[in-house]
Amino acid sequence: MRLTVMLPEKILLENEVSKVVAEAADGSFGILPRHIDMVAALVPGLMSYEDSEGEEEFLAVDGGVLVKQGEQILVSTRNAVRGPDLGTLRQTVRERFQNLDELEKKAQSAMARLEADVARGFLELQE
Repeated sequence: MRLTVMLPEKILLENEVSKVVAEAADGSFGILPRHIDMVAALVPGLMSYEDSEGEEEFLAVDGGVLVKQGEQILVSTRNAVRGPDLGTLRQTVRERFQNLDELEKKAQSAMARLEADVARGFLELQE
């Protein structure tokens, strides 16, 4: 099977795999060769796959959609982090979320300034 993980700005992963385990709202599920075609809405969590050499790798995904059609498994997600083991993946995810939190704080601050400027402009129009 061919696993492709797509982010909005790039393709994160394209690998031949023998097994995929992902998580939907009703629990985790596995896909093996000759599995029926399906579509699943993924929840934020872990996804694992076994490559053609039998090595297991992990992805942390921020929700998304998984489509299995024939030998192709496509995953579309807003954000994902790849790691060879759970310890490394945990640290990488933690660092990414800290960066996202900082960016979100900056965006909120810029939005507050913009709202204050708009309110000030309306007050000046009333005078």
